[in-house]
Parts: sequence; structure tokens; C-alpha cells
Amino acid sequence: PIPVTPMHTMSIDSADLAAFPFLYLSGHELVRFTKKEKESFGRYVEDGGFVFVDDCIHDVGGLFATSFEREMSDLFPRRLKPLPNDHELYGVAFHFPDGPPPTTHELNGWGDNLVHDHLKAVTVKGKIGVLYSNKDYGCEWDYDVASKMYLAEDNTKFGVNVLTYALCR
Repeated sequence: PIPVTPMHTMSIDSADLAAFPFLYLSGHELVRFTKKEKESFGRYVEDGGFVFVDDCIHDVGGLFATSFEREMSDLFPRRLKPLPNDHELYGVAFHFPDGPPPTTHELNGWGDNLVHDHLKAVTVKGKIGVLYSNKDYGCEWDYDVASKMYLAEDNTKFGVNVLTYALCR
């Protein structure tokens, strides 16, 4: 068995991918999967795995966003869609009645100067398999409390929702 640590980095085409119920993919550069990576990623998601993907540059038209969405279009044609703001993800642990909470990056104008109203998702058998965000949650969660001065409430609670949903669905 693979030893489970709080953070385990692995290749998307690893034979051990299925041993992990939750994967996190983040970046700000070009996303281009090899044939083997596409097959592995697609199989992982179709077999019930959960991937949270966070665009770490907060840029809808940027390189990461456009290339990742193109990869998803190849893998899951017409399946990456806006996630409704009343989806169960927004109430599984903490309640977010308006959908995805904003991040400091949106509220202070960093990135594309746009508050994203929706996350996107690929669903498999009625459950999220790929959750995609342009909101830069990963960097937001990594910052200290002082960096969240624009937020009415710490959106780290939303991270609890993502993990709870992924591990309990």
C-alpha cells in the first residue's frame, strides 16, 4: 500500500492514482496532458475519483484556464458546465447560500477584476468528478488571516465543504 501523508505529489498518469479519493491540481501555465495522462485522468474521474482544479492566476482567458478547459473538452465533451449555486456542495458542511464565496483576489482587483459567479464541474452519475475554479482558492487558503482583509468571512470554510463533499459523496 501507498503511505498516505497530508500531501503526496504524483504524476497524473501514475498507476496508483486510484488509491487517492481526492486530487488537487493547480497552476498558472499551459495544461497539456499526454495520451497516457488523458486516459488515466479520464478513468480516475469516470471510476468515481474527485479532482479539485484551481486556476492559480485567477484569469478566465489566461493560459491555464483556456488550456485546461480544452483538455476537459477533449476528455469530457460538453460536460464541463457551470455548477448551479444551489448545488449541495454549497451546504454540505457550511452554508453558502449565494454559491461559491469570493476570494481576496477577486475583491481587491488582482487578476481579471471579475468576481466569478459560478464554479464549473464535470459530473459523473450525478456527482461531481472534476470541480474547476477560476477563483484562486488554493492561494487564498495558503495566505495568513491578514491577507483576507476584504472578506466578510474566512472562505477557508468552503475548503471544508469541498473536502467533505469529495470524501462523503
